[in-house]
Amino acid sequence: MPHILIVDDEANVRKVLGTLLQQGGYQTTPAGDAAQALDLVRAQDPDLVLTDLQMPGMDGMELLSTLRADFPEIPVVMLTAHGSIEAAVEAMKLGAFDFMTKPFDREQVLEVIGKALGQAARSRLEWQDGCGQDDCGLVGGSGAMESVRSMIRKVADSPTTVLVTGETGTGKELVADALHRLSRRAGKALVKINCGALPENLVESELFGHERGAFTGADRARPGRFELADGGTLFLDEVGELPPPVQVKLLRVLQEQVVDRVGGSSPLKVDVRLVAATHRNLKDEVREGRFREDLLYRLQVVQLHAPALRERPEDIPELTRFFLSRQAERLQRSQPQVSDPVLSALAARDWPGNVRELQNAAERAVLLGDGPELTLEDFIPAEPGAPSPTPGSSRPAGDLKTAARAAAAETERRMISAALQQTGGNVTQAAEQLGLSRRGLQLKMKELGLRN
Repeated sequence: MPHILIVDDEANVRKVLGTLLQQGGYQTTPAGDAAQALDLVRAQDPDLVLTDLQMPGMDGMELLSTLRADFPEIPVVMLTAHGSIEAAVEAMKLGAFDFMTKPFDREQVLEVIGKALGQAARSRLEWQDGCGQDDCGLVGGSGAMESVRSMIRKVADSPTTVLVTGETGTGKELVADALHRLSRRAGKALVKINCGALPENLVESELFGHERGAFTGADRARPGRFELADGGTLFLDEVGELPPPVQVKLLRVLQEQVVDRVGGSSPLKVDVRLVAATHRNLKDEVREGRFREDLLYRLQVVQLHAPALRERPEDIPELTRFFLSRQAERLQRSQPQVSDPVLSALAARDWPGNVRELQNAAERAVLLGDGPELTLEDFIPAEPGAPSPTPGSSRPAGDLKTAARAAAAETERRMISAALQQTGGNVTQAAEQLGLSRRGLQLKMKELGLRN
């Protein structure tokens, strides 16, 4: 059960929020001031801090700064009165996840808390956190991932717009995280929004903000995501889902670095580095008339591709161990063991859901696996009425050693094919990439039925 620390100098507010969140399935602890809150953070390690902005003594902004410096993994959501919206925006720039205004709406509170906890959980599971990788925080030593890391390092500290492409579940958001983390904007806000998850009539307001009275229900002015990301980075996930009128306004922001709030009359200057992502082929979308060609040119100044998991099968064993370790920690289970034959079998699968599917499979294995060592079925349940999966899933099931050899051969075949593709068929370069001699690679290719 997620644990939320509620910080407010008003006892009634603490009580109301505590009841609301407990009804929503959360454990809560109240704190009457920022000093007490810091003591509780150190003692209880909460999953999220929900704090008032204006309090006597150390205020919410100072508390936020301390938490970001000493406990950066804990998301912070701010509460503010109507008159301190600008201060709340500043808090977002300093790293707060989001802010809510008093009087708060029950559904809004639960929605914002849920989003903040979800993002924090993904960060804990998917980021490096000491897994032996470099400062990009991306797991995998394949040539495909090295190319991604190399490109990130080259462009991270520039203001250039980056378009991240790739299938669903390949980690495009992690690429955006790395681009922000390695830039000089790292001390400012990284604001994220999924364009495909917003109702069409709210997209413009969410991105660019609105003035009071701009539309029915706009009872107060609210800054958009561009304003919240001022000085930092804005990540637009699924940018291909933006409706045409919003595409026009986005193009103006990229060209002039100003935003127009809905219902506003004065453009607002912003300094935002934009990272966009899509699983769609935007060139096809342009041909079909669903996406502006001039906007595509603006977005893809630098294009970075997040490879599908089937394009880097050699990373699957490392990713599997990484996810098992993180899920065991999260679920408070002992670290499970997994054999090389099972890892080889996992590496031989296509994983249409990519890294996200593998992560979910690891969670299932940790949660439901029996015994000290995981089996393939712990990761991949058999369909009702179907035989249990075997490492050589496309071959007749034999004993474990035979199946493991078949799975290992399939993995080697795919690794060699990928290396040859990346080097344009150059056997010498492919051999260097794989850590083999040229002669050794030629023999292996002959053994696996690949070309000489």
